[in-house]
Amino acid sequence: MRLPLAVWVAFGSALGAAARWGVSLGFGAANGAFPWATLVVNVAGSMLIALYAAATPDTGREAAAARHAFVGAGFCGGFTTFSLFTSDLLVAAARGAWALAAAILAGSVAAWLAGAVAGHAVGRRLRRVAVAAAAVRPGD
Repeated sequence: MRLPLAVWVAFGSALGAAARWGVSLGFGAANGAFPWATLVVNVAGSMLIALYAAATPDTGREAAAARHAFVGAGFCGGFTTFSLFTSDLLVAAARGAWALAAAILAGSVAAWLAGAVAGHAVGRRLRRVAVAAAAVRPGD
């Protein structure tokens, strides 16, 4: 039985949201401090989706489409949280904690981009290794 892509997205989203919740439990509430849990999940999600995109070919096959939906829109979409980042930023600004708000904004965007660049580099390396390994055939 073939599942619709929306089901794969839903499965991935459920797992990603549960993982994000687990990370937030590990960090505890920010309580006016820097929202480390939000930063960690967004950087990790940026890194993971870039790594996955660079490491896996987009073959257009049904199985590949299901994996892409599960990992990208599903797990990474459920794991990362732009809305919580925005809320953290607005709460800091509403409290007049402008230095904290600036740190959340600048630090988050820089860290997300760094995570994506690192993930992409690792993914490209993994893909090159996989292609090279596939090219080496026993008995050649």
